[in-house]
Amino acid sequence: MPYYTKLGQLPRKRHVQFRRPDGALYSEEVFGTEGFVGPTSTIYHIHPPTQVAGWKTLYSTKPEYVETETMRMRHLASAAMPPKGDPITGRVVVMGNADVEMSICVPSDPMDYHYKNGQGDECLFVHYGSGTLHSQFGTLAFGPKDYIMIPKGIIYRMIFDETPEGDPNPKFIVFETANGSHILPPPRYLSKKTSQFLEHSPYCERDLRLPELPLTFDEKGSFEVRIKARDCVHSYDYSYHPLDVVGWDGCYYPYCFNVDDFAPITGKLHQPPPVHQTFEGHNFVICSFCPRMLDWHDGAIPVPYNHSNLDSDEVLYYVEGNYKARKGIEIESISVHPQGIPHGPHPGTIEKAIGATFTDELAVMCDTFRPLFMTAAALDLDDPKYPASWEEDTFPTPGGTHAPDGSPLNKKGKGKGTTVSNGDIPKQAGKKVRHPNAVDTWE
Repeated sequence: MPYYTKLGQLPRKRHVQFRRPDGALYSEEVFGTEGFVGPTSTIYHIHPPTQVAGWKTLYSTKPEYVETETMRMRHLASAAMPPKGDPITGRVVVMGNADVEMSICVPSDPMDYHYKNGQGDECLFVHYGSGTLHSQFGTLAFGPKDYIMIPKGIIYRMIFDETPEGDPNPKFIVFETANGSHILPPPRYLSKKTSQFLEHSPYCERDLRLPELPLTFDEKGSFEVRIKARDCVHSYDYSYHPLDVVGWDGCYYPYCFNVDDFAPITGKLHQPPPVHQTFEGHNFVICSFCPRMLDWHDGAIPVPYNHSNLDSDEVLYYVEGNYKARKGIEIESISVHPQGIPHGPHPGTIEKAIGATFTDELAVMCDTFRPLFMTAAALDLDDPKYPASWEEDTFPTPGGTHAPDGSPLNKKGKGKGTTVSNGDIPKQAGKKVRHPNAVDTWE
C-alpha cells in the first residue's frame, strides 16, 4: 500500500483489451477505496469476479463489552488462552471501541476456505509460528515478529506450517479497524510529494516484503469464500478458484514488515512513545518498542517518567525480553492503562535502571483516543491484583522523605539538610558506576 508496484502479466495501458490464450478477455477489476480517489490496484482475473453464487449468514462478529462503566488498570495473562478454531474462527476479541478491536488468536485447525474482511483493515502481529498467506495479490511468507498488513477487501487464506515438537502453538494478535479507516504508516514518515519514506523514518520501502509468485490458481469447482460485513460473517460460493489473478499493479495490496527491521529512535533523554510509532488508523496508533540503546545524559533515568496520557488508553502486548520492571508481567501478557489514571515504573525499578545503557525488550503497543472496553473473554484472563502492584513505597525511607515542615531530609534523617537525590548515580573514583544489566523501559 505505501508505494506503486506490480506483479504478473499486465497490458500496456489500463482499461484496454487484454486477452487470455484462448482469445477471451481477461476481466479487469479496479480494486480500491474512497470512491476512486483513494489508493487502488488494477487486477486482471481469468474469470469475471462477479460470478458468485449462494449466500448465507454464518455467525455474528459484533463484540459484547462488559464492565463498560469500570475504569482500572488491567493485566491480561494471555498465555493461558487455549488453542481453538482456525486463523479466522479462532480470533477472540478481548477489547475494543468504535475505532479498533483487538483480538488474540491461537489457532488449532487449518483454514479450509478463503476469507475477505469487507468491514475493515487488519494488522496481524505474529508472535509464534510461520506459514504462508495466499491472496489474489500473490504469496506472502510470514514468521515470528512479522506484522502482516491486510487492507480491507482482500481475499486470503492463512496457512501455518506444522509446529516443530517443543515449539509453542502458533499465536498472533489482530488490530482491526471498526470505523472504516485504513491502517497506514504515519504521514510524518512520508514525503508529501511522492509518498516516499523520508530519511528520519525508522523503516522504509526496503523493509517491506511484498507479495510474490505464485500468483495464479486456475481451477474450477466449488470454493467457499467467507466475507465479513455488517458485523457478521457470510458464506459465498465461487465456481472457480478465487485467486485467479494473472497480474496486477497499484498501491493497494497486503505486505509484511518484521519488527526486527524497525530502527529505534533514541535520545540523550527519555524519548516519548511517538518515536516508536509504526502504523496508525483513525483514532489509534500502533507502536513497536524494540531493543535499543538507552539515554546517554549523565543524569538520565532510562525508564519512563510517570505520565497521564489524558486522551489515550494504552495497551501493551509483551513479546520478549526481561520483564522485571513490571511485577507479574511475562511473555504474552497484555497491560491496559486507561486515560485519566497516571502510570509509570513499578516501585524499585527507577533506581535499578540508573546506569543501564541498553534494553533488550520487545513489545507492541496500541494507543486509542477513545476509551477501550473489555469483553468477557478479557475478564477470563484478567489479573485482579495488578492495580495494587504500585502500592509499595517507591523510595522507602523510615519516617518519610520530608520533615514535618516540608523540607527534605538529609542522609541522617534531619530536616533543613542536604536533599537526598534518589536519582543520584553512585560514583567510584570519579567515574560513574554502570550497571551491567539491561533495563526495562515499558511505557
